[in-house]
Amino acid sequence: MIEFTAAAPRASDPSGQDELFPIREVVRLTGVNPVTLRAWERRYGLIQPVRTEGGHRLYSQADIEAIRSIVTWTERGVAVSKVGSLLERSAANKAESLPVEAEPVAGEWSEWQARIRQAVGDFDDVRLEQLYGQVYSTYPLTVVFEDIVLPLWHELLHRKGFGQASQWLFFDAFLRARVLQRLQLARRPDDNTVLLAAVPDQCRELELLVAGLLLNGDNGAVRVLALGQPLEELSVICQAVQPRALVLYVTAPPTDSLLAQLRKLVLAVDCPLALCGEGSELAHDRLAGTPIARLGSAGRLMQRRLAQFLSGHLNT
Repeated sequence: MIEFTAAAPRASDPSGQDELFPIREVVRLTGVNPVTLRAWERRYGLIQPVRTEGGHRLYSQADIEAIRSIVTWTERGVAVSKVGSLLERSAANKAESLPVEAEPVAGEWSEWQARIRQAVGDFDDVRLEQLYGQVYSTYPLTVVFEDIVLPLWHELLHRKGFGQASQWLFFDAFLRARVLQRLQLARRPDDNTVLLAAVPDQCRELELLVAGLLLNGDNGAVRVLALGQPLEELSVICQAVQPRALVLYVTAPPTDSLLAQLRKLVLAVDCPLALCGEGSELAHDRLAGTPIARLGSAGRLMQRRLAQFLSGHLNT
């Protein structure tokens, strides 16, 4: 039987509002070394841990989530110096997207994550199914994935140590199956199909499927193409399917090569083209003067912008 190391003790925030983590625990949870964490704090102001009387840093759960976001952005080629503005923009979009009634109560979301984390650690698919169903029936779709499930998925992805990869694979396979099932059940055979494809080599399958689910909302129009779909062959699919729109999921800053491909694609397909995902937030200036729209990355915001886009009222 495999035994996993228990989490280090957590300090309590004097305000009682949050749990605080020592730097050794943050290193374990994020895989980022102490030197880098201190540089992100001192040089760029990206995280602001509190200090004990002895001068030791203590990090909140929000700090940890910010660190994981920084890691994700830098892995996608964004300079650390530019990450701060992206985090602010992402937080603003999320605040605009989040319904008031979905706000958490006293760490409610982290409590759900702790239960799910335990089920994953035990490789207990029955318990995981129960918890997933409870979360899904309790919260709006955007909260389920953006605030509970995907942050935990990212956490497990970046954890190091014996057995951690197996936990992430178990959780990833479970989620992909459930999200794909939801997409299939929501599909409606009509003339309003919206095709969603990922820019190659920029995301994992679950991220693409969740983007499709969030874009879908209640209309069942989004059809997600397989991961690895070549951009140059999308015109063939569009000619056969005749979709109402084509949306590309992009998570990294658009390169010159990608922009050239997008300009060719606009001319090759007989439907409007839009970008969604975090990379679309970085494409505003570079897409100026083109008919390519940007839908953003926050769930409700993407749904609203997609509806505006299909109605012909969304500015690029």
